[in-house]
Amino acid sequence: MKFYTVVALVLLSKISLAASGPGMHSDSTVATKAFSVSPLKRDTAKSFTPAAQFANAPGGSMKSRLTAIQKDVPLDYNEFVQSYIDNYTGRRDELGRIMGLSKYYFPIYEKAFREAGIPEEIKFLSIVESALNPNAVSRVGATGPWQFMSTTGRTYGLAINNYVDERRDPIQASYAAAAYIKDAYQEFGDWLLAIAAYNCGKGSVERAIEKGHSMDYWVIRQYLPVETRGYVPAYIAVAYLMNYYEQHRITPQVCALPLQTDTVTVNKFVSFSNVSRVLNITTDQLVSLNPSYRMMVVNGTAAAPRKLIIPKIQTEKFKVFYDALNNNALSVPPMAVVNTQEVDAGGIDAMPAYHTVKKSESLADIADKFGIELNDLIAWNHLHGNKATPGQTLKLQDGSTGAAMASKVTKPAIAAGL
Repeated sequence: MKFYTVVALVLLSKISLAASGPGMHSDSTVATKAFSVSPLKRDTAKSFTPAAQFANAPGGSMKSRLTAIQKDVPLDYNEFVQSYIDNYTGRRDELGRIMGLSKYYFPIYEKAFREAGIPEEIKFLSIVESALNPNAVSRVGATGPWQFMSTTGRTYGLAINNYVDERRDPIQASYAAAAYIKDAYQEFGDWLLAIAAYNCGKGSVERAIEKGHSMDYWVIRQYLPVETRGYVPAYIAVAYLMNYYEQHRITPQVCALPLQTDTVTVNKFVSFSNVSRVLNITTDQLVSLNPSYRMMVVNGTAAAPRKLIIPKIQTEKFKVFYDALNNNALSVPPMAVVNTQEVDAGGIDAMPAYHTVKKSESLADIADKFGIELNDLIAWNHLHGNKATPGQTLKLQDGSTGAAMASKVTKPAIAAGL
């Protein structure tokens, strides 16, 4: 995984604020996430030592502030939420950087969410997921700003192959995240439960509902995976701070990305280096605007053109760029990349039934390689830990036809902990 200079260096793992992603791995921790939501040390699910209350805070209490900004998603206030607010307000610089980046990313998320018919305020969930870092990768392979695992990403239409990984594409991944959350809401009829499902999977939420005999997140919270217990409170805390940053002396920083861009359709193989030369910009700028391209090459063809985002440029300069693009001055031979076709990186149809563990290969590595859930891999093989033994043969399906691929979609991994 590469952390490119323009986007990645403003985020990275010093913040630890986030959780796991699209209904994904309830046991995962996100190594590269800025806002990790690991389990609260004092959180015993049923009881909790109340954090400091701010009933007399300037501008009103935390509860009244949350009520004032609440739209469609309930923004409940309790000791769990307060604990995350307390934790995050100790990270003002990181929050300031993220607020700067939000000027670029949030309009993208809002458009995708509006078109999907889900509340725009769920955009704050991406901060919990990845701190708005398109290059974020969890230890189990959940990738991108919305932390999709490969199987779930493909299920929701994201291309993943040698040339491109659309889990890193803020636009495509946002539409996929919106579709997942909408599916979860249609199943549960509650936005907090849909958000919880984005973290631990719909199946985990269904089981918690059965145990708790309730459709109220706060009632069934104790039956959810530990990370998910912190996931929703973390989301509410982020939503709060993104609205009331001034009251906590958080200063938004300048966005490192250009806020005005152009989108160009490319129907040939074009290298980033050639584009940067003609536009007189750095390749790092192109990488930061087009994080899904894995080889610094836009793999467009006449049959399947691809999009390239560039900083907005003057009309005269754009004409020079357009002429160079049409005259093949920017093109590179496909064979110089790998070959002329996109080779699918482990497509769903190629799923084997078994895998022999190689030296230094972990269970998490195997789960990500084949796009399956780590918990499923452990269950199917009746394992009692997370270690893999070299030479051991593991089942990659549960025995039923296509079960590994057709089981409940569990989304990217979001880590919930402090």
